[in-house]
Amino acid sequence: MKRLAAPMLLVFLGFLSACVTINVYFPAAAAEKAADRIIDQVYGGDAGKDKPSPATPAEMTPSSPASSLPGGNLLIGLLELMVPSVQAATPNFDIQTPAITQLTRSMEKHHKQLAPFYAQGGVGMTRNGEVAIRDLASIPLKDRNQVKKLVAAENRDRKALYREIARANGHPEWEPDIRATFARRWIARAPAGWWYQNNQGQWLRK
Repeated sequence: MKRLAAPMLLVFLGFLSACVTINVYFPAAAAEKAADRIIDQVYGGDAGKDKPSPATPAEMTPSSPASSLPGGNLLIGLLELMVPSVQAATPNFDIQTPAITQLTRSMEKHHKQLAPFYAQGGVGMTRNGEVAIRDLASIPLKDRNQVKKLVAAENRDRKALYREIARANGHPEWEPDIRATFARRWIARAPAGWWYQNNQGQWLRK
């Protein structure tokens, strides 16, 4: 049995090392918190009274079965050396780049002009994290061209924001996840009375 301990330990380490090196996942909770901060800044006084997001559970540190293996203490020490590499790979959604700051400020300006049209139902929030003209007839004729331009500009900024957050965090492939997160949070943080699309694309009033 003692002769088998070392090979078993090496195999176990190899398996855990493989798991550690590929375990780079999309941190949904961190992304949601970052989205809320940006959205609240854009909405300003229009931010809705949304219930706080569930807190991320604290990291649990249960006793590891590895400690019961031959050479378990050595195994734990090696794992502690490997784990920081995973933590370092986790994107930091708190990072602020000049591009994100500029886009947020631009969306703040758009929002101040679009807010009345959200409230009256002319403009609504789409299921893909953008905005759209929901009811053109409800928008005064004199404002229609301006609203169309504002909607187009807002969508350009939103697309750029999702792309920039993904790029700034070193994972451009996460852009769809970031967009989906923002799509949910734009609606969740909006005040009652605004219109939005559900997952089937139907317009509903919050």
